[in-house]
Amino acid sequence: MTKEEKGAIIEELAEKFAATPYFYITDAGGLSVAKTNELRRLCFERGIEYRVVKNTLISKALERLDTDYSSFDGTVLKGFSGVMFHDESGKVAAKLIKDFLKANKNSITLKGASVDSALFIGHDQLETLLTLKSKQELIGEVIGLLQSPAKNVISGLQSGGNKLAGILKTLSEKEAA
Repeated sequence: MTKEEKGAIIEELAEKFAATPYFYITDAGGLSVAKTNELRRLCFERGIEYRVVKNTLISKALERLDTDYSSFDGTVLKGFSGVMFHDESGKVAAKLIKDFLKANKNSITLKGASVDSALFIGHDQLETLLTLKSKQELIGEVIGLLQSPAKNVISGLQSGGNKLAGILKTLSEKEAA
């Protein structure tokens, strides 16, 4: 690979890392060709882009970003590295890895992940990534929590108004009789 080709790959990766808020770096080096193709097919079906890239190229692309990915250098960027990119959710790739591991024991290892610029290093972080809520889910929960007290006050006022109207109606009917 020429220097120009490497530079083009680094530039393309840097743009992809900057544009994609969720990416996972995995090790699937022990997979057979058939299992690798199965992994790639699953990634395609779930809208995940999966690329195998040299660690030095990944490292140089990450250096161009504003977020500090230096903790990836010593631990994550060793050996075989495949990068999974997903635009919409941080959980999709984690779920894929877990599902793939159910069918293929010890076949793929999570080396590291970046979810909205938060770094997760090591395969033991897979469960954490599976339970992680997206920004949209958190915003929805906060809005629901903020609306709940207001709804309670409004329903209390409405029920109180109905009771008061009923009492006034009953009193007016007694006076008329």
